[in-house]
Amino acid sequence: MAEDSRILQATLIHTFGQNPSQYTLRIHSPCYNPPSISKRSGSLRCSVSTASSGGVPWGCDIDSLENAAALQKWLSECGLPPQKMAIQRVEIGERGLVALKNIRKGEKLLFVPPSLFITADSEWTCLEAGQVLKRAHVPDWPLLATYLISEASLINSSRWSNYISALPRQPYSLLYWTRSELDRYLEASQIRERAIERINDVIGTYIDLKERIFSKYPDLFPEEVFNMESFLWSFGILFSRLVRLPSMDGRVALVPWADMLNHSCEVETFLDYDKSSQGVVFTTDRAYQPGEQVFISYGKKSNGELLLSYGFVPREGTNPRDSVELLLSLKKSDKCYKEKSEALKKYGLSASQCFPLQITGWPVELMAYAYLAVSPPSMRNRFDEMAAEASNKTKPKKDTRYPEIEEDALQFILDACEASISKYSKFLQASGSMDLDVTNPKLLNRKVFLKQLAVDLCTSEQRILFRAQYILRRRLRDIRSGELRALKIFNGFRKLFN
Repeated sequence: MAEDSRILQATLIHTFGQNPSQYTLRIHSPCYNPPSISKRSGSLRCSVSTASSGGVPWGCDIDSLENAAALQKWLSECGLPPQKMAIQRVEIGERGLVALKNIRKGEKLLFVPPSLFITADSEWTCLEAGQVLKRAHVPDWPLLATYLISEASLINSSRWSNYISALPRQPYSLLYWTRSELDRYLEASQIRERAIERINDVIGTYIDLKERIFSKYPDLFPEEVFNMESFLWSFGILFSRLVRLPSMDGRVALVPWADMLNHSCEVETFLDYDKSSQGVVFTTDRAYQPGEQVFISYGKKSNGELLLSYGFVPREGTNPRDSVELLLSLKKSDKCYKEKSEALKKYGLSASQCFPLQITGWPVELMAYAYLAVSPPSMRNRFDEMAAEASNKTKPKKDTRYPEIEEDALQFILDACEASISKYSKFLQASGSMDLDVTNPKLLNRKVFLKQLAVDLCTSEQRILFRAQYILRRRLRDIRSGELRALKIFNGFRKLFN
């Protein structure tokens, strides 16, 4: 779903409350034995059924309009007002919200009331579990992740059972890819490192909760339910569906029904809380006719970021916000390597740093890093200045350039760009002959799907690199031709005066 920031923070343990995002895929409800709930010491103490191996036992495996319709019926019974949209099978996103009536540009839609939000303040079915976590001052993100697992494990005893039954059991976001799948399909893309970092952060968060809380209250948090697998699932749901509501002081929430909306790169409308109607709404930025799918924006994200959280890649050339991370590194053979590394470290950067390239160009920070990387020892008094500019920690000057090393800096970026292009070309050439011979049809479908996602992502990222390569070569040609013209003029004057 929509969010108001560009990049989701990957370091979960330290930044749980920052930059949430959302999702759109749902499906069909499995059979599951409800747990028992017994009274003890005057409060609810929950004992939960054991999760089956090979996946969480809740959510759904198969896309089902019937299941989504049951969710809509339950939401209506719980206070969702009549809507101008309905859940239907669609071409983009498999399922989505489609206009039932004419919708005007600038019209407010949805009106999901706060009683249907899931927030850090939501009441726990197992009250004692919630009280333990709140006494421990667990931040919103891990609190919501644990809440979702707790409510999912209680199935029919939870008021959210209809919503949880419609959640995907295992979406295709990169959080669910195995390490071997990330290494195989995303070896050329820097988004692979982001995915590994995110997975490690979720694992670290689970281990922290287990050591500090779960192990001390095994009756409330049995490992059969509150385990690594269920936390990967719950964090996957949060990463892909959580929305930040600016008009509610930035509170984060899961908003059933609203997360049925699919993303379009062509719209710029986001979800927020509307105080006048007292519900979550979005304002359309275009008109819709009956039968048309209604879209919102999940944020100004690159194709890699959309794959990271949501498990899809827009069609090539359709995302104006698309970018690719270009890795730049200081050369260890540089006589000033240590001094430059220390200057970068002072401003929170490292000797190997990624910068985003877009089809329209690159940020000034990337150029500043390149200047630092190629600067000779005679410019060591400028190292600190260049490092500060590369980190964006200082106010940018009107035209911070170092003409004497500009050609070398552009060539440095071009070399990194061409090295990256080579990796993409190697993967795309090899992808046509990848061995997908597996006996399990479900596993085969998964591998084919992941391969296609990887090919789509790498094709779009390589396209941006090719554009950057063209721009860099042209600028270098202009510089060199200008230097050649200046040399010819100089030689001409010298002949006149000799």
